[in-house]
Amino acid sequence: MVIYPAKHVTSEFGQNKPQEAINLTTNPPWSQEPRVFPSSGWENIEPSFLVEEENIPTYKLEKFYPVRIGEVFNHRYQVVGKLGYGSTATVWLCRDLLGHCYVALKVYITSTSVSQKLEIYNHLRTIQSDHAGQSCLRPLIETFQVRNPDAHRIHTCLVHPPLGISLDQLAPLLPGKVMSSSMVRTTMRNILAALDFLHTEAQVIHTDTQPNNILLGIKDTSILSRFEEAEVEGPVPWNVGMVQPKIWDLSEHRHLFKARNDEEKLDDGQHLAEMQAVLGRPPAEFLARSGRSLQFWDANGQWKGPVPIPDHDLETLEERLEDSEKEDFLRFFRRMLCWLPEERATAKELLFDPWLMHGLFK
Repeated sequence: MVIYPAKHVTSEFGQNKPQEAINLTTNPPWSQEPRVFPSSGWENIEPSFLVEEENIPTYKLEKFYPVRIGEVFNHRYQVVGKLGYGSTATVWLCRDLLGHCYVALKVYITSTSVSQKLEIYNHLRTIQSDHAGQSCLRPLIETFQVRNPDAHRIHTCLVHPPLGISLDQLAPLLPGKVMSSSMVRTTMRNILAALDFLHTEAQVIHTDTQPNNILLGIKDTSILSRFEEAEVEGPVPWNVGMVQPKIWDLSEHRHLFKARNDEEKLDDGQHLAEMQAVLGRPPAEFLARSGRSLQFWDANGQWKGPVPIPDHDLETLEERLEDSEKEDFLRFFRRMLCWLPEERATAKELLFDPWLMHGLFK
């Protein structure tokens, strides 16, 4: 379904077309000729009704390229339907008229620079490696620019292979709205392999590893996407501690860290109190690294924050597993949930964790 920006709802395959229009003999699916889409037959949406990116507080119509169904970009990519949107771009499913396949086309707003993203993708493209994690990264097919119909603005476009839904979109569709243990293990193995390749061979840090940036591939493998926040660095001892609370939330009924106060607003004090409940008291070395620590702990490391420490720990939060599997699962998570970053296990170390390897060798 497409709702941008012409206020129409339509679909490539949702129209009552004549039989000959969809006959595979007269109109093969990989025809190089652009398809002619109907100009009527859908429901109109009132212009005053805001949809998708129009609901973003910073949305400005003039910054977005007015993509149209059937439009051909760069003389080869014909728009079929809309895949997604964000504050800086819209994403579209397109037919590659030359490559005879489908692609995902990301069209950025005019004020967004993608130079760092392109630097990362170009850097990754130069690496010759047999590391399994390289195949878990979504590649860039090409990039080009298109001029806005107003003739005054330029939009950068990135072309990627199309993928499935993200992990945060998958979870609500699962039984109980959580991932099974086997799904978590498979997902984590792919994420860790991708991160290990980035860290050890590409010297790249992906600083926004979260479920909406992890997309399902054709063979149900998790593929790390979106290098908006990635950085090229020298060799560093990196870890994956940041992704664990999100993965926990996809596999458990209770959040690891809600980080919200009674008014449902993000709150640092609430977040730190929840972290101490799960990780225990932070070491003095950790507190000495931040000038803000005295807002929440006294000189002796005693909690003095605005909310009490919650009455739970990692064991009580985990409610789905039993016996040895629960013990192995929690031990796996504790290897990443450490106050001091240098004490957290690296992606390479975690790849061979006994819990993660469970079920692979029989």
